[in-house]
This record gives sequence, structure tokens and C-alpha cells, in this order.
Amino acid sequence: MLRVAIDGPGGTGKSTIAKAVASRFGLEYIDTGAMYRALGLKALRNGVEAADEDAVRAMLDDTVIDFVSGQTMLDDEDVSGLIRTNEISMAASNISKLAIVRAKVDEVSRHLAAIKDVVMEGRDIGSTVIPDAEVKIFMTASPEIRATRRYEQLLAAGKEADYDKIFKEIQERDYQDSHREVSPLRQAEDAVYLDTSDMSIEENIDA
Repeated sequence: MLRVAIDGPGGTGKSTIAKAVASRFGLEYIDTGAMYRALGLKALRNGVEAADEDAVRAMLDDTVIDFVSGQTMLDDEDVSGLIRTNEISMAASNISKLAIVRAKVDEVSRHLAAIKDVVMEGRDIGSTVIPDAEVKIFMTASPEIRATRRYEQLLAAGKEADYDKIFKEIQERDYQDSHREVSPLRQAEDAVYLDTSDMSIEENIDA
């Protein structure tokens, strides 16, 4: 069984690299962040506040998340194109603070990692979800570089973008992810550290 864990803050290129690694080596790509984003989307749609743990628990009990051909399915709806906004990013970060939410996502993630060869990306895969993964990588990049990448990504998609707002949101999410009580963002001791600020996709994969 081969399990590759790729961790790091948002905007470092984890998803792009993880997909490329999965394609090159024939692994199943699992985006754990998409699970949190899907739950954040559902919480926003239903007016569920992260502070209301009972409401969150009820929502989790009535939620099914799956991956079909690389697409994120929320209760049989393909939400892949709806969960990449900054609003959803913040909602995902807020709801992921709850232990019951992380336990649910971790349970699904561990099950997938136990039955197939995977490359799994997130923020605490190598440190918490599958600490015995055969390969662990921690990717990072400067906040400025990450904001620029997101800004250019939005413009390329024909969407409005405000660099200063994106930069501020990245800083806020980094703080939230690093200071939450449950499974904070951190590098596993045995993970390979990879700064992607000045590296191309091919250079990252080869590294």
C-alpha cells in the first residue's frame, strides 16, 4: 500500500501537485480540503453556525460526501465548481475547528487510505490523519506568492479579484488553521519540507 500525504496552507499548489503526482504514479487523488469546503457550503446554505454544535452534528448525520471521477459530491450534487470561493474557504476553516467535523472527515479519509493507493492532500494528513503514510510532504510558499496565484487564477476564470482582500484573507486563514485547538496546521516531523514559491509544477513533482 502506498500512501502519499501532502500538507500545507492554502495557495501553495497542493491540489495541482497532488493531482499531477496521482496521474504520474497511478494513485487515487483524495482532496480532504474539499470535504471541509463541501460542509462549509452546506452550513452556509442551511444557516448552520459553527458555534451551534448540536446543529452541526445534525447536519453531519444528514450529509453524504463522496468523490466520483475526481469530482466532489455533496448529497449526490456535484459541488466541485461551487466550493473554491474565498467565502467558502472561511466557512470551511470555521467549521473545521469542531472536533466532530474533523472526526467525520478523518474517518472517511482513513477508510479511503486503507483500501487503495492514494495521494491525499490537506492540512494535517501526515501529522494526524495518516501519520504512518509512506511519503509525507509539507508544501509552503510566501503569503504574497499565494495571494498572487489566487488573484491570477480568479482573473483567468473571468471573475473579479481584489489582491489586497485576497492577501488579508490568506493571512486570516493561516492564523485560524495554525491556532485551532483540534489538529492545527503543522509540519510532521518526518515530512519533506518543500517551498514552492519559485518552483514550477514539474520541479515540484520531481522534487
